[in-house]
Amino acid sequence: MINQLVKRIKETNAPIVVGLDPTLKLMPNFIKEKNFKEYGENLLGASKAIIEYNKGIVDAIADLVPCVKPQIAMYESFGIEGLIAFKETVDYCKKKGLLVIGDIKRGDIGSTSEAYAIGHLSGVEINGKKQEGFNEDFATVNPYLGIDGIKPFMDVCQKEKKGIFVLVKTSNPSSGEFQDRLIDGKPLYEHVAMKVAEWGDSLMGDSYSYVGAVVGATYPEMGKALRSVMPKAYILVPGYGAQGGTADGLRPFFNEDGLGAIVNSSRGIIAAYQNAKYASFGEAGYADAARQAVLDMKADINSIF
Repeated sequence: MINQLVKRIKETNAPIVVGLDPTLKLMPNFIKEKNFKEYGENLLGASKAIIEYNKGIVDAIADLVPCVKPQIAMYESFGIEGLIAFKETVDYCKKKGLLVIGDIKRGDIGSTSEAYAIGHLSGVEINGKKQEGFNEDFATVNPYLGIDGIKPFMDVCQKEKKGIFVLVKTSNPSSGEFQDRLIDGKPLYEHVAMKVAEWGDSLMGDSYSYVGAVVGATYPEMGKALRSVMPKAYILVPGYGAQGGTADGLRPFFNEDGLGAIVNSSRGIIAAYQNAKYASFGEAGYADAARQAVLDMKADINSIF
C-alpha cells in the first residue's frame, strides 16, 4: 500500500492527508438539525450527522488529495453508533478512491496487538472465511511497548500489503516530557526513529517502507535529523495549520525528490467555513470551503520546493 500512497501523491501533486475528525462544534447547524429531527437528539442522530458531514467533505476533496485520516477517538465518543459512522466513513472514502490512514494509536502486547491489527488492517476468520473489520490501509501505532506491540502489526502488514505509522515525535506541546529525555546521549525520539528504520528494512515497498513514522510539524528543527535517521520511512506530519506548523518548516521532512512526507490538516480543512478567510462560503458551502482550503494548502506546501 505504500507504493499506492507514493503513486497517488505523485498523481495529485499533493502530499496532503485530510484529517476527518468530526465534532458537533465543527459541524454546520443545518446538518445537525436535519439529522436530529429525523433520528433524534441522541447518539444515532449525531452519528448520522457525522456521516453526512464527512461525505460532503470527501465529495469535495477526493480528486485533490491521496488520502484521509479519520481519528477514531472522535467517533468513539459517540459510542457504538460512532464506530458505525467510522466504518461507513472508511468505506465511503475507499469507494471514492482515497487511501485511508486509521488514526488509532494502538499499542499493546502480543495477542492484543494482533487483534488490533486484524481488526483495523485485515479481518477475522469465521468458518474459514475472512470477514473484514474496519479495513483501513494504514494505522498509527504507539511504540512504547517495544517490538512486542509492533511485530503483530508488521506481520499483518506483510500479509495484507498495508502499512503503519509509528509515533516518533508528536506535535503536542508536552511531548518533550518523555520523548525528549536523553538516553545514552540521544533523545528518546531518536532511539525510536532508529528502531523504525530497523523495522522498516525488513518490510520494504519499491522505494519506501511499510513502516512509516509520525513526526510533528511543530518541531521542524527535529525533522531534518529524523529524516536522515529514517531515509526509507514515509513521515506523517501532523500539526500543520491549526496547531502552528507552517510550510516553511516542512522542507526538512521531505527528501530531495519532494517525496517522503505527507502533511495532515484536520480542523483547518473540515471546518474551514468557520475561518474568517473562508467565511464567504457560509455554512451551506462548508464542503466548498474545505475544497478551497485544500487548494490553498497544496499551493502553500508546493511553494517550498
